[in-house]
Amino acid sequence: MKLMIRMDRKGILSAYVPKKDLEEQIVCIDGKKMWGGVITLANGWRFQLPEMAADTTLPVTVEARRVAGERD
Repeated sequence: MKLMIRMDRKGILSAYVPKKDLEEQIVCIDGKKMWGGVITLANGWRFQLPEMAADTTLPVTVEARRVAGERD
């Protein structure tokens, strides 16, 4: 599923899911790094992000895999 990851001026990360026209704040990054790890959105959805360089410039659109979350 395509996700657009961005950071606002306050440093808050969010993800936009175009297929669902949904934008949610990223509330949890499992592990020490975002790229290649699992993120959790404010609505409970979880996504496995692809491996990318730590200094990847935001905003960026990636192909992520949705994994089981709290509200599935």
